[in-house]
Amino acid sequence: MGTLLERLKRRLFWVIARTCFALYRTFPVFGPLRASIGIIYHEHKFLAIRRNDGRGFSLPGGIAGWREGEESTLRREVHEETGLRVTGLSLQTRYHSTADVPCTISVFSVEAEGELKESWEGTPQWLALGELELELIKSQKPVVEWMRKIEVEQEMRS
Repeated sequence: MGTLLERLKRRLFWVIARTCFALYRTFPVFGPLRASIGIIYHEHKFLAIRRNDGRGFSLPGGIAGWREGEESTLRREVHEETGLRVTGLSLQTRYHSTADVPCTISVFSVEAEGELKESWEGTPQWLALGELELELIKSQKPVVEWMRKIEVEQEMRS
């Protein structure tokens, strides 16, 4: 359950996230946003965040700050959401999505280390691809094919 403060933070994230998505979907005043997300694969599972806004799972990552590069965004977001430190990354693809808000999303294959921790945005969990793709947020559904590719490549190496 967590402390009262932790529950309040989760609830606050729910309100802020839902409000911001609704407003920006309706009024995209800055045009398409930029985001970076990371595919982190370890021992036959992918790292995902059970989001506190009730939208399901997402891969670690998020919206870039003004003038923030895609790699910097990824490193910052992975650390904020999971507590892990990115030790290696490789750009896999970029795509445009309007599923949540208009956004160009950069997708990285990521190596990371450290100890997992929760954030106000959600709880990191290791999931098999079959479990994850059922509840993956709409804007990240196109990444499932890249995840399958990474899974096959890693299995061939083992």
